[in-house]
Amino acid sequence: MKILITYAVQGEFVEVKFPGMRGDDEVLVGYLRTGIGKVKSAYYLTDAINRLAPDMVINMGTAGTTNHHVGDIFLCRRFVDRDMQRVKDLGVEYAIDTSAMLEAKGYCCHWQGAEGVCNTGDSFLTERTDVEGDVVDMEAYAQAWACQAKGIPFIAIKYVTDVIGQNSIKHWEDKQADARQALEAFFAQTGGI
Repeated sequence: MKILITYAVQGEFVEVKFPGMRGDDEVLVGYLRTGIGKVKSAYYLTDAINRLAPDMVINMGTAGTTNHHVGDIFLCRRFVDRDMQRVKDLGVEYAIDTSAMLEAKGYCCHWQGAEGVCNTGDSFLTERTDVEGDVVDMEAYAQAWACQAKGIPFIAIKYVTDVIGQNSIKHWEDKQADARQALEAFFAQTGGI
């Protein structure tokens, strides 16, 4: 099995070691830093999918929130593009649910944690606003879309670093080390794919 793990910036990188994972070719884990934003994220992920043909993609990283707490971790299988959501009345696709594809393969079904909706857009939200979802980021929807187009199961694991409207940028920068530790612990407890 080949798993591709994506993250946006180096400060979000965590080496993932699933329990029971041996050093042989049974499970191969690769990493991809996509950069910030939907366009870069979709481009670099699609290129990696074409070259590596992973069986699954896991996005890990940080996110903001409007209604949860710093330190919360969300398992996201549903994604909203907040930029396209603004024109949804024109019939534009703006939401993706990757649950069925994950369930069909039996991936991540036993993972424990809060289920959440990830709201993605090309802006770093610093002011409280109404957003659909539990966490906000700048990449996950684009990656979910690329994976859906290629028929690859996708999930995102997001650590909340900041509450939008409360000095979000400073808190995001300050909480990256906490995010890495918490994400490392999360993956150590998953019990595998």
